[in-house]
Amino acid sequence: MTQMSGAKMVVQALKDQGVDVVFGYPGGAVLPIYDEIFQQNDIRHILVRHEQGAVHAAEGYARSTGKPGVALVTSGPGATNAVTGLTDALMDSIPIIVLSGQVPTFMIGNDAFQEADTVGITRPCTKHNWLVKDTKDLSDVIHQAFHVATHGRPGPVLVDIPKDVQFATSDYTAKDRARTKHYQPRVKGDIEQITRMVEMIETAERPIFYTGGGVINSGPAASQLLRELVAATGFPITSTLMGLGAYPASGDNWLGMLGMHGLYEANLAMHGCDLMINIGARFDDRITGRVQDFSPGSRKVHIDIDPSSINKVIHADVPIIGDVGHILEDVLKVWKARGRKTNAAALPKWWAQISEWREVRCLSYKNSETVIKPQYALERLEALTKDRDRYICTEVGQHQMWAAQYLGFEAPNRWMTSGGLGTMGYGIPASIGTQVAHPDALVINVAGEASWLMNMQEMGTAVQFRLPVKQFILNNERLGMVRQWQELLHGERYSQSWSEALPDFVKLAEAFGCKGILCKDPADLDDAIMEMLDHDGPVIFDCLVEKHENCFPMIPSGKAHNEMLLGDAQTQGVIGAEGGVLV
Repeated sequence: MTQMSGAKMVVQALKDQGVDVVFGYPGGAVLPIYDEIFQQNDIRHILVRHEQGAVHAAEGYARSTGKPGVALVTSGPGATNAVTGLTDALMDSIPIIVLSGQVPTFMIGNDAFQEADTVGITRPCTKHNWLVKDTKDLSDVIHQAFHVATHGRPGPVLVDIPKDVQFATSDYTAKDRARTKHYQPRVKGDIEQITRMVEMIETAERPIFYTGGGVINSGPAASQLLRELVAATGFPITSTLMGLGAYPASGDNWLGMLGMHGLYEANLAMHGCDLMINIGARFDDRITGRVQDFSPGSRKVHIDIDPSSINKVIHADVPIIGDVGHILEDVLKVWKARGRKTNAAALPKWWAQISEWREVRCLSYKNSETVIKPQYALERLEALTKDRDRYICTEVGQHQMWAAQYLGFEAPNRWMTSGGLGTMGYGIPASIGTQVAHPDALVINVAGEASWLMNMQEMGTAVQFRLPVKQFILNNERLGMVRQWQELLHGERYSQSWSEALPDFVKLAEAFGCKGILCKDPADLDDAIMEMLDHDGPVIFDCLVEKHENCFPMIPSGKAHNEMLLGDAQTQGVIGAEGGVLV
């Protein structure tokens, strides 16, 4: 056993867990830990400008690498500023560890300076949290935190560390001696349920795979097994926002994203299927629409490592609890052993129906020679970057949905976005975390100007650490998604859905010490994007786009999958309505 201070234990535990970078912001309650960070060179510290930025950066790092991200914040406001990021990570199942400082143990409960009940505040927005009151428990707890964050359904954890615990000394507990056996989630699926699923695969007439972020969280092997299963069965596949990249966008069986702003063919296939196999998704309300009318004629299989997700929203005829990778491996073994059978007579008819839906061309739009349409901006970004080593982050809003629709993802861990919580301000720090993890890659944050402004201070972090992140802002001078809902659902009463005091983003870039680019003419767009890509430092790209463009398709809140709004340019032979076509 090795004796050391609590602060040194924190750094040693991080090293033992393989941590190479920490995103943080110092304060009085964590100065002993920062002093230990100063005295070593194995762990890199990235100084953010706000604690929310630290946690989102840790999320970007985790989502793009598959490894846990780490953030370090001080007590009181440092911890409360981290709450949004913690909740975001909880909703999207992102493994992060937040270490927070706390006032000394003898002052807890006395309303001390920068004191907050961090454990109480963060209990609802973490997978688990700890308040360490004795230095002898500290290293063991940190090892437990990493175990809990990364096993089962991944998620955020928090360890609250009083300042006197950081100063005191005790014996260090090595990683292999930590108490982790009490949390061993089930990873292997029930073979009888897997066999029932295979029997359904053999007879289904209108099947569909519905995949989510759980496939990506399971690791690269799960994505590869999914691709093998799709190729072997010939079934169509769709995905949630968080599952993009698990199956390649160029794949023959790919229907595109489904849900509120999903593709016409994906949503109608979900509505009309007779077998839905949910792999690692949680039946989010953005996907299901009106629950009682969700995929009404189908038998449903639900594969998820989180037992609490099963039957929570949609009843599963065949629930299978376990890790996606392990279960898909067993599904393929059983299916092959039973003769690799599918309903060969029915599948061509199903694909013929899907082909008819594809003919609607739901992502078509009326382009312009005088103003940049946001769809066109993303089509050109896709064309000019798709062959590069590319990672895409987004803020939240219309631009996020357009990015999901028009950018293609061929591999997992290349798409960082805030799905469940929908956190404006996520993208800049997430892009920073992603760039730190992949220093030689192209990292682009697709943003809206309103969302981007929420954490714009993190451009200082990008400049300080020479991180060449590209901020691609689709600037419509509106809160685009809010304005769209107000147009379609609130009688065109545009209440507070734009700002009359936006900054000059090129001058703002120069103020931060990075490159700024303005583009407002479609004819100049390709050259401007190439100028952004060829610059070796961070860039703020201000792309002025059509102010009142709506994001279609769209399932209005409370409607079913077959009640989509489509844009004016998209269909023929369908009765049109102003602002959209109701199918």
